[in-house]
Amino acid sequence: MIAGDSVLVRGLRDTGQTLESWNAAPWRVLARWAGGAAVIAALLLAAVVAIAYVVTPDPSPVVLPGLTAPASPAAVAHVLGRNALVLALHAFACLAGFIAGSSLPAEAERYGGAWRRIHDHAGPLAIAFVVAATSFSLLTQAYALGGAAASLAAQGGISPALLVVGLLPHAVPELIALFLPLAAWITASRTGAWHELLAATLVTTAIAIPVLVVAALVEVYVSPHLLIALRG
Repeated sequence: MIAGDSVLVRGLRDTGQTLESWNAAPWRVLARWAGGAAVIAALLLAAVVAIAYVVTPDPSPVVLPGLTAPASPAAVAHVLGRNALVLALHAFACLAGFIAGSSLPAEAERYGGAWRRIHDHAGPLAIAFVVAATSFSLLTQAYALGGAAASLAAQGGISPALLVVGLLPHAVPELIALFLPLAAWITASRTGAWHELLAATLVTTAIAIPVLVVAALVEVYVSPHLLIALRG
């Protein structure tokens, strides 16, 4: 209990100090995360378009609220639920980086012998697992979205690229918000600032939630009309 309490206290202290330091220049920190998230979002959208051009469209109707299904608050809630799962995955990846990169090495200092070696190896293994799980998530998202884009484009008589253009008003803020925790994780991994990731998890999640709410409303009530206009 003493060791666990000490790790918790150290984590809370690091988080408080990190938040205090970020408060001195919040926009610089946010710009770094937003820039990283934008790069990830752009790569994912490019992959979606590429996949949409090579996969065989599914003839089954694609449900898109406002276009092939009614636009309703229930549809907005469905979109939010889907995105909440993705945000939770990315936030837990960020939190796991804090535990593996900061808490476990601190805990290892209290042990010797075999237990010390186990703790020394646990951190890098946990980080490798987070990288693998996150990469798998991004690949599956790209393939699933690419297949859905191909099907919807074929059914609507529009090119996949033009379809994605019509979705950009909600897709860009949505993806950037979802990838903020990953961008914070990447930043910490490059600088070795693993102790900042608990604070980053809290801040990026707090920023992402309202953005996702607005993006869901745009997706259901605005983007379908833009797609209709582009289709002519």
